Amino acid sequence: MKYDVESVAAELQGDTQFDDDALFLGLGSCKLLVRSNSRELIDGLRHYFSHVPAASGQPDLEVIAIEREAADTGIGFVDWAREPGKSGRKDSYFDIPGGRVVRKVRTGMVFLQSETRRIAAGPCQRYDNQVINFINSQYMNWLQHRDWVICHAAGLVLDGKCLGIAGFSGGGKSTLMLHLMDRDEVSFLSNDRLFVRKVNGITHACGIPKLPRVNPGTIVHNTRLQGLLTAQQRADLLALPPDELWHLEDKYDVFLDQVYGPGRVVSEALLSGFLVLNWRRDSEAAVEIRPVELDQRPDLLAAIMKSPGPFYQYPDGRFHRDDAILDEQAYLDALRGVRIHEATGRIDFDGLARRCLRELLV
Repeated sequence: MKYDVESVAAELQGDTQFDDDALFLGLGSCKLLVRSNSRELIDGLRHYFSHVPAASGQPDLEVIAIEREAADTGIGFVDWAREPGKSGRKDSYFDIPGGRVVRKVRTGMVFLQSETRRIAAGPCQRYDNQVINFINSQYMNWLQHRDWVICHAAGLVLDGKCLGIAGFSGGGKSTLMLHLMDRDEVSFLSNDRLFVRKVNGITHACGIPKLPRVNPGTIVHNTRLQGLLTAQQRADLLALPPDELWHLEDKYDVFLDQVYGPGRVVSEALLSGFLVLNWRRDSEAAVEIRPVELDQRPDLLAAIMKSPGPFYQYPDGRFHRDDAILDEQAYLDALRGVRIHEATGRIDFDGLARRCLRELLV
């Protein structure tokens, strides 16, 4: 059977009747509209994106989220290769003329990505985080079409200047970021998708509206976050062996306005520095920060670079491939002139947070 964008869209959408209510987001200078047949889903998305300004007028992008049973399309999907350090099956895809169909292996959610159609279909309310990621993917595409480079990093802002924080998988960048957010003068820019672009010789940083997602090991040791757990849950977690707690995966969204107060989120700032976490839990050395030249440290550059993923469609209509080699020079060019530091030694969030405030966020 031959598939095209319109036939897949028709199969996913069927005779869906959309609710009159819709979500209109102002993402920087990009306007994005979300429509659905589920008012409950729109209400949930509106709550999630409550820290994002509303918008009006003609949208630049439109996303349709269809609440339905998992779609059996009959498509022969191919697994999308995971990044180094990741295991298990997550995404599968099938390319069609002018578009790509992506299926989430675990949930059965199906997504249609093209220049004209952006559809999420399946049990959207149950797996609303995947709908949120799909919405953010559209904004990420929009940014990359405007020469922003995607980094696997968090971003924090003090006095209009951003510090990017990268690290290898499980390195603790989100935990460090939230330690720094304990200071009222520090604002949030991004959790793990930071975009950088050089304009007139100055590097700017931009974030996407995705809330921090943290594991229990982060929550139990941060007094601001402990309200995400019951007292019994926290006690049970603290009773686990430290190594087991460190590796426990069970993500919780951190609603920044509720935890840290309103006005702590910014969308863009000047990039003044980048910190790469290369520390180790089994190290006996004190945590240390030292400046590095990124073009001489390809291992650290690898921690910063990030694949655009299966939803990325280039301006010429081609789709990103899982075997594509990332453009190292684009990162080096965008980050040239930005102070790069490496953190080594043992993991010490309190100590490193103090040094970041004293030495890097200046």
